[in-house]
Amino acid sequence: LHARGESIDALTLRPAGVGDVPALVALHVAAWNDTYAPLVTGPSVDTRERQWRHAFGDLDGWFCHVLARSDGTLVGFTKGVFRPGHEIPGQLDKLFLARDYQRMGLGLRLVGGVVRRFLEANVPAMAAYVDPRNPSCGFFERLGGRWLIEPDGHANFSWYAWNDLPALARRCVMTADRSTADGPE
Repeated sequence: LHARGESIDALTLRPAGVGDVPALVALHVAAWNDTYAPLVTGPSVDTRERQWRHAFGDLDGWFCHVLARSDGTLVGFTKGVFRPGHEIPGQLDKLFLARDYQRMGLGLRLVGGVVRRFLEANVPAMAAYVDPRNPSCGFFERLGGRWLIEPDGHANFSWYAWNDLPALARRCVMTADRSTADGPE
């Protein structure tokens, strides 16, 4: 970041609004393809545009945070979904960060924002659907995510679960502070 004249402290985590849709779409398509392109082709810009417009048309039950540079350019985002009535009532539905901003503690900042929002709503646990081929699986494991164990006892290798969000919140803060102090990983 320093070489580009940027600073981690200048990046702002804030709630997303409908005005962010064009930038969210562009970042979502680019980051998704950057992650999965060797494996599969992702949804088009038109599809993502429809999905995000539809989501912002009904704000009930979900939230989105964006991570933005000082010029307003989005570099990351998360989406959380409330799942009342489920054994795990919170879902980390989306977590994307532009490649140039990875391994700097910013993923922790994004996850921490989701965890804080869930805790404010008294949601004690969350899960995240993750394709097991995703190269970011190690990130979720370093955060203490465990494969979801189904009622019949088998591990579901598509879902990570965190059953103690206060502990995850502490981990996000401590690890993010250490990453900021030590520089990029």
